[in-house]
Amino acid sequence: MIVRQAGIPMPDGVELAATVYLPDDAGSAPVPALLEYLPYRKDDAMLARDHDLYAYMARSGYAGARVDIRGTGRSGGTLPEGEYTETEQRDAETIIAWLAGQPWCTGAVGMWGISWGGFNAIQVALRRPPALKAILAVDASDDLFHDDVHYIDGLPHLDEYALMIDHLTMLPPAPDFPLGDGALARMDTEPWLISVLAQAQDGPFWRRGSLRPDYGRLTVPAYLIGGWYDGYRDSVPRMLAHVPAPVKVLIGPWNHTYPHNAVPGPAIEWRADAVRWWDHWLKGADTGIMSEPPVTVYVRHWHPPDVELAEIPGRWRRENALPPERAESRTWFCGPEGSLSAEPPAAATRSLRYVPSAGIAAGHWWGELTADQRDADAWSLTFDSPPLDADTEILGFPRVELCGSADAGPLHWFARLSDVAPDGTVTLVTGAGRAGGPDPLRDPAGPDPAGPGPAAEGALPLELHVTSWVFARGHRIRLSVSNALWPMIWPTPSPATSQLRLGPAGTRLVLPVIPAADPAFAGPPWPEPEFPRPGPEEHPDGVRHWGEMLPVRWTVHRDETGTVAVSWRGTSGSEFPWGRVVDQEYLRYEVHDGRPAQASAHGEARTEVHLDGRLLVTSSTLDLGGDETSLRYRFRRELRSDGLVIRERTWERRFPRNPW
Repeated sequence: MIVRQAGIPMPDGVELAATVYLPDDAGSAPVPALLEYLPYRKDDAMLARDHDLYAYMARSGYAGARVDIRGTGRSGGTLPEGEYTETEQRDAETIIAWLAGQPWCTGAVGMWGISWGGFNAIQVALRRPPALKAILAVDASDDLFHDDVHYIDGLPHLDEYALMIDHLTMLPPAPDFPLGDGALARMDTEPWLISVLAQAQDGPFWRRGSLRPDYGRLTVPAYLIGGWYDGYRDSVPRMLAHVPAPVKVLIGPWNHTYPHNAVPGPAIEWRADAVRWWDHWLKGADTGIMSEPPVTVYVRHWHPPDVELAEIPGRWRRENALPPERAESRTWFCGPEGSLSAEPPAAATRSLRYVPSAGIAAGHWWGELTADQRDADAWSLTFDSPPLDADTEILGFPRVELCGSADAGPLHWFARLSDVAPDGTVTLVTGAGRAGGPDPLRDPAGPDPAGPGPAAEGALPLELHVTSWVFARGHRIRLSVSNALWPMIWPTPSPATSQLRLGPAGTRLVLPVIPAADPAFAGPPWPEPEFPRPGPEEHPDGVRHWGEMLPVRWTVHRDETGTVAVSWRGTSGSEFPWGRVVDQEYLRYEVHDGRPAQASAHGEARTEVHLDGRLLVTSSTLDLGGDETSLRYRFRRELRSDGLVIRERTWERRFPRNPW
């Protein structure tokens, strides 16, 4: 593989930094190009990952281009004012045209990536640049307000990403880390979380980068990959159902990661299928990929609630739709004694006290493996089916029709679907939340073609996140309802008690059940993951990584005053030929069940860059707190060189709580 550095000129004179990966024989015949376009620093943070990813594609006859977004990494220019801006997308069109015009390129370009790279692949495809022939999006979303990391289910969310991205974007370019005016200007750019907190309702700010609900705009072929333990998975079946362009779908038992190095597994060598996709659309080869069923899913079987589970039991299956056309909607009614039954019970109500600290066991973003749900269920209304007399498979979007009211507002509603094993352990299957009032953009009367469908009169429809699960014979299905899911969702400010109406016209669960007489669509024969992973001393880029930065293991503390705290700390490091980088992050949430308006979060990030004879330290501190009417935000950045403060900046803002 040939690796080159390039500067891509923009119309305003700014150059964007690109690492170009070429096949060894690229000089003998042009090849298609694959673009991945990120703010995540290609020359240090992502260097080793990129090498492994693009070495595979170069061997398969493709050039790869990893480009730093304007104002990040080694790219010039001023950082855009936020994520997925007009500037970012306009620059992408210029990049694609530049790639198509290179002598080593056939003129055909594909755009791909995971998370941010998948998001902007979808968004740039809506602009239809002539050379862009297809996209491949892994763990990406079609809806920036409802299904991104800032307002999960349209409700306020704060996690490690919000701290990380506003810290990462201020770092000078690697490997020299200069402290000239251009690099120092990054310290002065306004943190992106400010604009996020100022836009607490759906509207033009979020719709500018969202495909939903106007799916007809996407006319570029799209390969969509998701994971059952990833928070962005809902976009995959929605886009399959509503996008007019050719769409291929793969959903496996993965978290927010590429499938060849996924934990939990089983991991697969998905890049072999990606090559077939690119060969079809960028080379015009008949690979047979578009004659196969468009959907490949991993059907999850029961597993115990274990955050360290290495592999999810189940099997692969191909389908023609998701959910399959043969899926049957099966209704379960909630009863006054905590029952969940196919027959409607007598009309009744049950009360639920709002406990702001409830929900820790549900995790942090409707993804990742979670602990036993009994702790969260203790603060919820729970409804259990009888032990099942046969295995029951679901595949699709479960739906809950909530019939309830509250004596104070605003108040959120949450539903969790779980599997209760004969030994009493409770495994989370899926869930979702919503605000208490009608949502004109997503309730059945709204314009969204991918909405949850008809609901009972007077009910609040709550579509749970798409899932696959087989409830085993002898297990029970559990629906849990609560008004808090902390710290995933920021708590509402006022104490409250809610009432849930039950009975024939009351709260119910609707499951997409796959009949037992299932046509056994065989799954594909996935190759084993390929890991060209030499030791540190022989890595082509001389890179070694250690540590863990993802917030998987949390510490929970409850004191005698009634305050509950959840905290996490992560450390990771990288060795490069030019030096060493060490990253540390800390995040802590606090809430008191009697004073939810005073909930708070505190985050710290620190990066040490050890160069030859020089130490550069950047640090960030985030504080978010509030009262009954507003949220208070404070963010501080500091840059030190050899112990001397070079630059420091502080931002403070106050945001109204309305509507939450």
